[in-house]
Amino acid sequence: MGSVADGEDQAVEAALRPKDLGEFIGQEKVREQLDLVLRAARARGATADHVLLSGAPGLGKTTLSMIIAAEMEAPIRITSGPAIQHAGDLAAILSSLQEGEVLFLDEIHRMSRPAEEMLYMAMEDFRVDVIVGKGPGATAIPLELPPFTLVGATTRAGLLPPPLRDRFGFTAHMEFYEPAELERVVHRSASLLDVEIEPEGAAEIAGRSRGTPRIANRLLRRVRDYAQVKADGLITKDIAAAALAVYEVDARGLDRLDRAVLEALLKLFGGGPVGLSTLAVAVGEERETVEEVAEPFLVREGLLARTPRGRVATPAAWAHLGLTPPRSAAAGNGQGDLFGA
Repeated sequence: MGSVADGEDQAVEAALRPKDLGEFIGQEKVREQLDLVLRAARARGATADHVLLSGAPGLGKTTLSMIIAAEMEAPIRITSGPAIQHAGDLAAILSSLQEGEVLFLDEIHRMSRPAEEMLYMAMEDFRVDVIVGKGPGATAIPLELPPFTLVGATTRAGLLPPPLRDRFGFTAHMEFYEPAELERVVHRSASLLDVEIEPEGAAEIAGRSRGTPRIANRLLRRVRDYAQVKADGLITKDIAAAALAVYEVDARGLDRLDRAVLEALLKLFGGGPVGLSTLAVAVGEERETVEEVAEPFLVREGLLARTPRGRVATPAAWAHLGLTPPRSAAAGNGQGDLFGA
């Protein structure tokens, strides 16, 4: 049942994706710059430059890659860095590309080093050397590739080696969305899903969406379910708030994991400082999950700080959970600790 539901959610998410730059909401600078790149390439009758998109998950990197293909009237091939563990894997993909095709490589920073080095030549010279045989008798056969556009996406731009980053003709960083932009996303998605929603209901969902369109669309679908079962299908502010309370998303967008991290930090460790591994064990999650899923949002919201001595709760964290910091925490977690002084 879970896989069927996941499949349905993915199908709905795909249906909600904008099909061109005109439909794409937010990221004004990126859209303007990308539009110039694509229009100039079309005017020259050339393949678009390689594009690198960085930013947090759910901000529209995959959607933009599909829009690039649509705007260039080209097919798109989608793969990911973890799926390319050997240079041969990449060679097989590159050698089957059509002229002008868009290759979308998600999580490009997780590609293996041999494949990465092969990609340098492919991006710059549209050529790869295929190694035939092993040992001293191995020979490199040059294979010409048709011109193509690589769209790389990464959530960790700092992990990309400079030689790879420098080969992209256009790079863009995707920013988190403002609540007003997310309200537009929610209204657009509600219209496509044939869901009736009041402006206050859309604002309630947008305000809890962590600046991320993907989360806004997911919360909208869950609120829609609640409104259909518990009300008359109309999403009002009260219905949205009640539905999101059921799904454990609070007024600032914190979910179960976020609150578990904060509660452990405050109640078990007096506000910190505490090491990341210890904090992860306390909430029963993997270290990577806490570091990559919960922490970035908590830091951005000003509820948690990373210090040389460990993670520290801010006064806003105590206030958000309705707790009073102990005197020792107030004394120990001053500005000096927050900034490593």
